[in-house]
Amino acid sequence: MSGPQTNFSRYVALGDSQTEGVGDGDDATGLRGWADRFAERLARQNPGLQYANLAVRGRLAGQVRAEQLAPALALKPDLASVVAGVNDLLRPRFDADEVAGELEAMFAALTAEGTHVITLTFPDVTRIMPLARPLGGRITLLNARIREAAGRHGVTVAEMNHHAVATDPRLWSEDRLHASPLGHARIAAAMAYTLGVPGSDDSWARPVTPPHRPVPGLRGGLVELRWAGSFLGPWLVRRLRGRSSGDGRSAKRPELALVQV
Repeated sequence: MSGPQTNFSRYVALGDSQTEGVGDGDDATGLRGWADRFAERLARQNPGLQYANLAVRGRLAGQVRAEQLAPALALKPDLASVVAGVNDLLRPRFDADEVAGELEAMFAALTAEGTHVITLTFPDVTRIMPLARPLGGRITLLNARIREAAGRHGVTVAEMNHHAVATDPRLWSEDRLHASPLGHARIAAAMAYTLGVPGSDDSWARPVTPPHRPVPGLRGGLVELRWAGSFLGPWLVRRLRGRSSGDGRSAKRPELALVQV
């Protein structure tokens, strides 16, 4: 990881639903999300910061590269965040090398233009989704590939995977696939701290108080069944139909605009 650099004038975010802000607000009132929160933190140190968010929910890593990289480069950012790969993890045919290759292509293209790039590793969501335990190895493998690709291009990596708090259920929305407002706030704080933004600290990595207590026994099993019926089932139906939550959607902030703090 390269040394701290915190003076920026143009920040562009690339990614999928997490970067778009799903789980932090809604489509009626507007989504905020970690990237918006991160931009606000940056703007406190960089008055006049311009920010664009090209992320669209449901996108695979290859789709992020194909649809968002060229528009991002055209905006000539001096800072970009690239976060994608979770949607790939959930597909039956997952290839960590292929996904990491898409991410590395974005790292390479952006850094070649002098852009400082920041990304993150993914927490082990199987800790909050027991039915997803077979995915645990995929997460570990993809994180390793992300670190390797980042290291080759001087990309800053926020290590969400290293901290137990990242799998506290209170940091996740009811669907357990998207961060809650608290989770988005923690991700933004992690990005700011990793980048070395003045005024940031490691409080984002500390446990939430009071400690979370899992629902025991039969009641816990009923909670899992309700989650599967409400969220897992509809998600599987969309996959079988070849549909995505991002169908027909476009970026919420496709052009650079001044960040209001």
